[in-house]
Amino acid sequence: MWGWLTDGAHWQGPDGITTRLLEHLAYSAVSLVVAAVIAIPLGLVIGHTGRGRVVGVGVTGAMRAIPSLGLLFLSVMTLGDTWTGDLGLYAPVFAVLAILAIPPILAGTYAGIEQVDPAARDAAKGMGMRGTQVLWRVEVPCALPLIASGLRSATLQVIATATLAASVSLGGLGRFLIDGIQIRDYPQMAGGAVLVAALALIVDLGLAGLQRLVVSPGLSGRTTRRTGRRGADQERTSGSTTEKATA
Repeated sequence: MWGWLTDGAHWQGPDGITTRLLEHLAYSAVSLVVAAVIAIPLGLVIGHTGRGRVVGVGVTGAMRAIPSLGLLFLSVMTLGDTWTGDLGLYAPVFAVLAILAIPPILAGTYAGIEQVDPAARDAAKGMGMRGTQVLWRVEVPCALPLIASGLRSATLQVIATATLAASVSLGGLGRFLIDGIQIRDYPQMAGGAVLVAALALIVDLGLAGLQRLVVSPGLSGRTTRRTGRRGADQERTSGSTTEKATA
């Protein structure tokens, strides 16, 4: 496997690792954008108004139970006859990956809005804010940690599942798994699996860094931890000073 990954020839050309990596990222990014455009506004409405929560929870639970591979083949057979060309293959892949990503994004969004401190809402309303102003200026900033957590969870699932695109003759890192099985090239299969796992970890680390920049330190707990460490240091310093004075 290591020899396959470090061979420069495997990173070049239309079937090389670089091309497959970019294809995999493109499939994942398009699907996540589609899922976010659907799930985040819906989650904001459910969390802010409290309406449709039962339906939202039921639908997200049902979507989690859908088998991705079966839905992909069903979509290809259905849409492939309607849309000719590459669109008949790309659209089912994007649809299946978006369906997979919607539940964690939707759940993270409405749960984040619902867990906002009611006192903060009341204070905002007392200052004369309207409903939409309370949503965007108070609830959404406070809900960002859970919204970001839902996006990260969806991203990991989508990157791992995007390997299915290769099963309908598209590209992506799953191509190494499908091709490796056909010719029994086990180093290629293992290398493809490692690349998918490494890509998921790197993207998750990037999102974690973005979350650290976007979310207020007071909401992420960093301020509390720093305050706690500073207090512990002060206590140790004070104790040391007292011991010296006593001596």
